Amino acid sequence: MPSPPRSRCGRGWRFRDPDRRNLCMSGICGVVVRPGKCSAGLPQRLDAMSATLRHGGRAPSTWYDERHGVALARLHSVGGTQRSPQRSACGRYVLCLDGTLHTRTTLQREFATSAGAAEEDATLLLLSIAARGLQRTLNECDGDFALAVWDRQEHVLWLARDRVGARPLYYGWCRGDLLFGMGLASLHGYPGFQAPINRDALTLLLRFGYIPAPHSIQQGIFKVAAGCVVRLTLAVREAGALAHKDHAGGRRYWDAREEMRTAIEARAHLPLSTRDDAVERLELVLHQAVSRRSPQEGTAAAFLSGGTDSSLVTAVLQSQSMLPVDTFTVGFDDPRHDEADWADQVAARLGTRHTRHILRRSEAETLVAALPDIWCEPFADASQVPTLLASMLVAGRHRVVMTGDGGDELFHGHTAYQRAIRNAAWNERVPAPLRCLLRRWPAADPERARLGGWPALRSELSADSVEAHYLLRVSRWRDPARVVLQTTEPATVFTDRARWLDAGEPADRVQYLDFLMDLGNGILTKIDRAGAAQRLETRSPLLDPAVARFAWSLPGGLTFADGEHKWILKQLLSRHLPERLVYRPKMGFGPPVAAWLAGPLFPWANALLDEQRLCREGYFDAALVGRIWTEFCEGRRKWHTHLWPILMFQAWLERHRCAIA
Repeated sequence: MPSPPRSRCGRGWRFRDPDRRNLCMSGICGVVVRPGKCSAGLPQRLDAMSATLRHGGRAPSTWYDERHGVALARLHSVGGTQRSPQRSACGRYVLCLDGTLHTRTTLQREFATSAGAAEEDATLLLLSIAARGLQRTLNECDGDFALAVWDRQEHVLWLARDRVGARPLYYGWCRGDLLFGMGLASLHGYPGFQAPINRDALTLLLRFGYIPAPHSIQQGIFKVAAGCVVRLTLAVREAGALAHKDHAGGRRYWDAREEMRTAIEARAHLPLSTRDDAVERLELVLHQAVSRRSPQEGTAAAFLSGGTDSSLVTAVLQSQSMLPVDTFTVGFDDPRHDEADWADQVAARLGTRHTRHILRRSEAETLVAALPDIWCEPFADASQVPTLLASMLVAGRHRVVMTGDGGDELFHGHTAYQRAIRNAAWNERVPAPLRCLLRRWPAADPERARLGGWPALRSELSADSVEAHYLLRVSRWRDPARVVLQTTEPATVFTDRARWLDAGEPADRVQYLDFLMDLGNGILTKIDRAGAAQRLETRSPLLDPAVARFAWSLPGGLTFADGEHKWILKQLLSRHLPERLVYRPKMGFGPPVAAWLAGPLFPWANALLDEQRLCREGYFDAALVGRIWTEFCEGRRKWHTHLWPILMFQAWLERHRCAIA
C-alpha cells in the first residue's frame, strides 16, 4: 500500500485572516435601536458590527429601516448566491439567513415560481413564511441555519436556530439597544459595548467544557437554543435583559423529547422482522441523508478519523461518487492518542484520496494561541485543536465537508452510557437509609472522587437516578461553584427533573441528555467554529431527522448488543470494511493535553494560572487553582481535565478584556 499524502505545517501554518481577529465570524448580525432613541448613525453602528463578518475585504449585504431603528447585515456565502437580507414579495418580512436547507426540494415544489427563485434558500423560506407563518415553516424545514426575520407590520424581530444547533445565534442588550449576531465578536463590535462576566455561566464551562444555551459568558447576552425561536416584541425589547432571563433561549418549534417519545412508542410496531431488515432500513435512510447534504455544485470532502461514524459516512459518500472522495485526518505524535494509521487503512480500503497530518507538540502553541479568536466565548473541548487543523487541511480545496458527528448520541456509542446505567442499577441494591445518609453528608472535596477509592464510591452511592450518575460521567469539575467566586450554578436538563425524558429505557434517558446538551452546545460548536474559521461548511448526515427518528425507534438490542456499542452501525459498516477495521478499540479524537501542558504549553499555562493574577482578576479561588496546578506539575495528579476549562477562560479573557465591564 503506498504511503498516504501528508501535509507539512509546523510554523508554516497561515490563518486566513492575517491578524486572526475575525477568524470565527461569518453569517448575520443586526441591531434594533431602543424605542424612542435617535437612529442617527445607524449605518455606522451596523458597519462596526459587520466588520467582523468581512473576509478578504468583502463587505456584507445590509438592509436598513432607520424610521424604526432596524439594521440587518449578512456576509455573502463563499461560492454561493444568497442575497440575504431579502424582503418578501408582500413587503412585510425581511429575512437574514445563514446556512443551508436540506429540505429545499419540498419547498421548491410548493413555492418556487421560477427557476431563478428556486435557486436560493432565503427566497424559498420567505415564500413559505409569507404563506403560512414562521412557526409552521420552521416545523417543516431541516437544515443547518441561523436566521433573523423582521416583521415590518408588527415590528417584531424573530430569531431562530436549526433543530440540533449546527449554527450559533447570540442576542442581548447594550444600553437598551437589542443586538444579535452569530458570535460575540459581532456584539463586541457595537460602539460602546461592554458587559460583565456571567459568573454563573462560568461554572457551567468548568463542569461541561462549554456554556449551554441560553447562557453566555457575559451578562445580558443570551444564546438561542437549538430548535427554538425567540420572539422579540416591542414590550420585550423595552423590558431588557433582566426581565428576559426566564424566557431566554426561546420557545421550541422542534422538541427532541417529544420526537423521542413518539419514536419509542412506535417500537412495538416497528416493521422489522429480522436484524438484517433493520440494517437495510438504516442503509436507505443514511444514503438519503448523505445525498441531501451533498453540495449541488462541486464535491464534499470528509473528515475521516478511522472510527465507526466517520468511516460509515465516508463509505456512503464514496459510494455515491464516481471519483475518489477527498478525506482528511489528523493524528498525534503520541501513540496513545493517535488513530491516523487506522484512518489510512480505512481510506485505502474505500478508495478515497487521503491526506493526513501528524500534529506535533511543537505546533500546539500556534494553534492554541488562535482559539480565543475562533471560539468567540470560552470553549474547552481540547479536540477543538485537531478539528481546527483538519479544517485547515480541507480549506481551499472544498467548500463542504462531511462529519460523522451524532453517531454516538443516537446509537449508544459512549461507554459512559453503560457505566451510568450499570452504576444506577447497582445503587438500587444499596439500602435506602444508607443512600439518604450519604446524600446528607457531602464530600469535603468532590473533585477527589475522580481519583477513585472511597470518595468515588460515596459519590456514586449519593446519586439517585441514572441522570445523576451520567452527570458524574460528563462533569469536569463536579462542584464548580467551589472554585468560581460569588456564584450559583444554574440548573440544566441534568438537574431539572421536569425536563427529563419520561419514556423508554435508561439508555434512552442518558442518550436524550447527551443529544440535548452535548451535541449542540459542545460537539457541533466545535466543528462549526473550526470550519467557519476557514470558510468551510460542516454537515453531519447522521443528524438527519430521518436517521434520528429511526435510531430512536430501535430497541436497545440493536444499538448495544453482545457488549458492542453502536451494533447496527458496525453491522452496516461491515458491508464496506473488513471486520478488523470495524471491531477495534475506540480511542477518540482527544489530543495529549497533559503532555502539552507539561511541555510546549507550560509557559503559556503558567502565566495564565499565576496566583497573583487570579487574585487580581477575582473570578477563581486562586489558592485552589494554584494547588491543583502544582500537583499537576509535580506529576502527582492528572488534573489537566480540570485545568483546561480555566485556561480557555483565562486565554479568552486576555483577548477580549476590552469588552468586559
